[in-house]
Amino acid sequence: MTMAEEIKTLEELNTVAEGVVADVAEAVETAIPREPVRDELGRSYATGKRKDAVARVWIKPGSGKVVVNGKDMNAYFARPVLQMILRQPFQVAGVVDQFDVMASVKGGGLSGQAGAVKHGISKALQLYDPAMRGALKAAGFLTRDSRVVERKKFGRRKARRSFQFSKR
Repeated sequence: MTMAEEIKTLEELNTVAEGVVADVAEAVETAIPREPVRDELGRSYATGKRKDAVARVWIKPGSGKVVVNGKDMNAYFARPVLQMILRQPFQVAGVVDQFDVMASVKGGGLSGQAGAVKHGISKALQLYDPAMRGALKAAGFLTRDSRVVERKKFGRRKARRSFQFSKR
């Protein structure tokens, strides 16, 4: 049955639907499985971004040590909330304390930097082991958070705030 023909009965609709399901199943079977991406030292690299912060992240199997800009994670991100943000990808993927992280991050504030490192860790984990991709994608960690500060407009005090109005 071609697309130009009109479907008139429920049986015709079922046969068309079964054909589409079979085509999709065949496409899934022939899909190329993802290969791990690692360098000669056994590390995976990814770039994470959040607001104005950009993080370069390398992960390799280890004891769970996280180094950000040459400092331990607890020293660089002193707030417990930021440390929790960095641990989230490992908890979702089920590999807590199995990877060492070396990250260098520039730009933005501490919150944006923590988000950038989290994004980079997530991308590097799925490159290291493509089996982790499903869990990380379902949690939304592979998507770059595109929310950024709105620019200031002319004739305004801030992006949207007007100057104070004076009647006299």
